[in-house]
Amino acid sequence: MPQAAAAQSLTFNIERKGSTAIVHCHGRLYAGVCNNLYNTVHPLIPNSKRIILDLTDLASVDSMGLGTLVRLYVSAKSGGSCLELINLGKQVRELLGITNLLSLFGDMCEKGVAIKF
Repeated sequence: MPQAAAAQSLTFNIERKGSTAIVHCHGRLYAGVCNNLYNTVHPLIPNSKRIILDLTDLASVDSMGLGTLVRLYVSAKSGGSCLELINLGKQVRELLGITNLLSLFGDMCEKGVAIKF
C-alpha cells in the first residue's frame, strides 16, 4: 500500500474539555499507521489528566495497533494521566478480550469505568 494511502486510513479529531482530551479515531489502526496515533496522543499526556480514545469510528485493529494502545497506556500511567477507551466496536472488543487486555484497560482509572461499550 502506498504510504500516502496508509497515512489517510487513520485520522483524528481532538476535543478539549478542561484537563480532559478526547481523541476521536476514524479508520483502521494497523501496521503502518500506528505511529500516527502514538504521535497524536503522546504529546497530550503532560497537560491532560484524562485522555479518552473514542473508538466509535475505528473499524479494526491489528496486533501492531494493540501494541500501540498498550504503549500509550504505559506512557499515560507513568506520566500521571488516565487513558480511557470508549465505544469499542465488536472487532476491537473481541481482540482486547482474546488477548486479555480488557482487564488491563479496565483498571486504568481509579474513578469511573475506563472502558465503555
